[in-house]
Amino acid sequence: MFKNIDLEKLDILMTDKMNHYGIIFLRYSVAVIFIWFGLLKTFGISPAQELVANTVYWFTNKSGFVIFLGWWEVLIGLTMLYKPMVRISLFLLFFQMPGTFLPLILLPEVCFTYFPMGLTLEGQYIVKNLIIISAALTITGSIRRAQLNKKITA
Repeated sequence: MFKNIDLEKLDILMTDKMNHYGIIFLRYSVAVIFIWFGLLKTFGISPAQELVANTVYWFTNKSGFVIFLGWWEVLIGLTMLYKPMVRISLFLLFFQMPGTFLPLILLPEVCFTYFPMGLTLEGQYIVKNLIIISAALTITGSIRRAQLNKKITA
């Protein structure tokens, strides 16, 4: 039944489609996460609201900063949706993401049950940002690769 199927060609076809559509789904997924989580902050209903406010203790208007951060995240998500603006998204993310790790340093009692491996729910929420950083780098890197592939095949 499967004797005439060239598995190598099938593998190439499948992985090519997965690469193409996987990057698109990844881009939209990251966009949705940033827009959703950002809007939660702007409406004052984010479960991370208190954590963010306690981390930026030097700001006098903590709630204002959380709202600003929420809109910043919405902007990251919106620029991630429109392919020509993905590099802007990465630029915005570059400034936002280091701050997300600050609670690990400034509020270790909130992030760890047992340092360094025992993460609280808040700690897990923060560490999961490593995957978002990796996704953003992969998405942005794929844009240049797609442009180069078009030049080569043209």
